[in-house]
Amino acid sequence: MEKLHSLTGMMDLIFQKDNQSDLSNKIFETEKRLIKIFESYSLKEIRTPSLESENLFKRSVGDSSDIVNKELYTFKDKNDKNISLRPEGTAGVARSIIEKKLDNDFHRLWYLGPMWRYERPQKGRFRQFYQAGVELLGYPQGLSELEMISMIISINSEMDIHDAKIKINHLGDKKAKNNFSIALKDYLLPYLSEIDEKEIERLKKNPLRILDSKNTETQEILKNAPSILDFVSSDSRHLLDKIKNTFPDESIEIDSKLVRGLDYYTGFIFEAISEKLGAQNSYLGGGRYDHLFEDLGGKKLPAIGMAIGIERLADIARDFKNKTTLLSFIIISDKIEQKAYKIAHDLRSVNKNIVIEVQLSDSSIKSKLRRANKDNATYAIIVGEEEIESNTILLKSLKEENSDQKKLTVEEIKSFLKSIN
Repeated sequence: MEKLHSLTGMMDLIFQKDNQSDLSNKIFETEKRLIKIFESYSLKEIRTPSLESENLFKRSVGDSSDIVNKELYTFKDKNDKNISLRPEGTAGVARSIIEKKLDNDFHRLWYLGPMWRYERPQKGRFRQFYQAGVELLGYPQGLSELEMISMIISINSEMDIHDAKIKINHLGDKKAKNNFSIALKDYLLPYLSEIDEKEIERLKKNPLRILDSKNTETQEILKNAPSILDFVSSDSRHLLDKIKNTFPDESIEIDSKLVRGLDYYTGFIFEAISEKLGAQNSYLGGGRYDHLFEDLGGKKLPAIGMAIGIERLADIARDFKNKTTLLSFIIISDKIEQKAYKIAHDLRSVNKNIVIEVQLSDSSIKSKLRRANKDNATYAIIVGEEEIESNTILLKSLKEENSDQKKLTVEEIKSFLKSIN
């Protein structure tokens, strides 16, 4: 019989109790910490389908992007419609807001979930990957840019990332982009014989994307290329200076060659990088996309957003220490299971810093204590028929050698649990 394996570039995530540095563990913890940050910025969650019409991504991400040309997972459904697994989150959010006729209001949204791109798996990059995103909808250029950078600084601080660089740039309006594209093409004309076919194709479809080339020879040629900052308005340049002056953070730098790989970006753009990730060193990025809603058939709605690669962020974040205290709740008689479990249920609400794991197996107390030690529990709470009769509980420390069991009343154990930090 053929052995079953996961598909290439698609990994299983499973919590491992004894390995806090395991990538799965770090991904779970990273997601929890991101959600905490999102909520502290008064963002509300949105969930969109994993499957969308292929046409949505062609109209939003752009026909010239590698995502649409090479990386979409697309197939025909039973009605012969072209359906795609989502490669990114913004397009689905925009479609949802337009479809529900909510595109005349302000929205502060976050999302988190799996995305799919058919590309070569490598460090921090998978075919099924997890992405968190933030979308600030209805807000014009100004304070919303400061909010985004503030959020990135909060993420870097929470994840303890010390080598991060936050790159910012401004693509200007459509006129500025068009004028810069013409100047860039003119500059590169004498070098066409030195540029490979892939870069020339980029130059034809979306000239700005050649600035994102990873080819060292192309980057050498681009060193003396025109700067887009010479084509954007003074207000656009002022915004970049304002961001740098607002945050006393040396990690923020203006990079006039920064571009984004999706066609819907206009105006202010940014990304955060860490050298720990190697050549593909970006772990989050985004920018303003003021025309996307109109392009998809909705109303004019200014917007700015960012996407965060969960695997990449988890890879460079510090090894998280478990700040909760685990208590193993052991019931030693099936005659009192219901009453004992009710005690465990009530104790769970006493302190958010404690985790109570009720031993659900019918094994011996000796076996349950071994299990508690293996799970790295700090204390064992033991309840039998005698304890139920006397309204008491046995508390045993599992971290102190030869420690005696303490018999406490239910009220005394509640007071003890409240004191745990």
